[in-house]
Amino acid sequence: MRDAALDVPLLEAEGLAKSFGGITALEEVSLSVRAGEVMCVLGDNGAGKSTLIKTLSGVHLPDRGRLRIEGQEVRLTSPREARAHGIATVYQDLAMVPLLSIARNFFLGAEPTKGVWPFRRFDMRTADTIVRAELEKMGIRVRDTSEPVGTLSGGERQSVAIARAVYFGARVLILDEPTSALGVKQAGVVLRYILQARSRGCGVILVTHNPHHAWLIGDRFTLVNRGRSLGTFSKEQLSREELVRQMAGGQELEELSHELGEAVRVSSG
Repeated sequence: MRDAALDVPLLEAEGLAKSFGGITALEEVSLSVRAGEVMCVLGDNGAGKSTLIKTLSGVHLPDRGRLRIEGQEVRLTSPREARAHGIATVYQDLAMVPLLSIARNFFLGAEPTKGVWPFRRFDMRTADTIVRAELEKMGIRVRDTSEPVGTLSGGERQSVAIARAVYFGARVLILDEPTSALGVKQAGVVLRYILQARSRGCGVILVTHNPHHAWLIGDRFTLVNRGRSLGTFSKEQLSREELVRQMAGGQELEELSHELGEAVRVSSG
């Protein structure tokens, strides 16, 4: 028998709307994510994904709509408040300092210390032990946590950011295009670590414009276009081919293909 608690979304957005002046960035967008689930939000550039991320993570207050955490309605007024509710967002720029060590980046803003003021200092031994343990839980092994984080590959930096968010209590992990600037192999590494986070009970919201990556690890898919939701689908409801077609433009792509075909025939005739 399924635990009823698992059916209550960790995070649920209902009818979110957000405008900036006369520009509508979001209009009636709804989605939810449960523990141990990867919810993929897919849309092309300009679809409203960035505004959605910032609304879910407390950067923007929605003009309309509701946010619920485990069934309780909340009003997130800042990223700090979102983090207090267990919502962590990993942006494309990762908020890391390349010249600082892996350990210092892992604890940036929440460093373990030893000694008493004014002689308190960073506790490198404790940090190293925790970082190694947390990274190994995600299947990540680093040579030396004192190495500058800038020496890591893009995929490894993404993985450190994910492990950091999980360690600091993230129950909902929002990932902003984590594979967009990575090669095939490094993207595969990040996707495996996302599955590791899911297996540890996190609800993951993967925001991406890559339908192939989404299909590999996603449980459900919410499609957005020009600030509007096109619906939420499971793998049983939406085939990989249809997902790719929707992301490629659907009817608009078919019309463009027809126009180009006509242009080629005219030019060759």
